[in-house]
Amino acid sequence: MDLTSKQRAQLRALANGIDPVVHIGKEDMGENLIRQADDALEARELIKCRVLETSEYTPREAAEALARATRSEVVQVIGTKFVLYRQSHRKDKKDKIVLLKK
Repeated sequence: MDLTSKQRAQLRALANGIDPVVHIGKEDMGENLIRQADDALEARELIKCRVLETSEYTPREAAEALARATRSEVVQVIGTKFVLYRQSHRKDKKDKIVLLKK
C-alpha cells in the first residue's frame, strides 16, 4: 500500500502528539523488538519509534528495516525519530484511522 502525500500529511499530523513506543538501541533488531512493534501497530495503527545513539542503525535504515519486518509504511523520519503506519486487521477495533481518499 502506497500512501499519497495528503495521507502522509494526515498521518504526520496525527503522530505529532504521540510519544515513542519502540526504542532501538545497541541490540540488533531481533524478534522481540519486531514483535513489540508489530503488536503496537496492530493496537494503534500509528506508532512513533526512536533510535538511540548507541544503535548501529541510522534512523532511516531502522525505519525501512522495521517497516519491512512489520509490513508497514514509513510515514516520516525526523532526527532520531520515525513514524510507522499499518492499517489494523482487527474487526473489533473502534477507533480506526480513516485515511483521506486518493
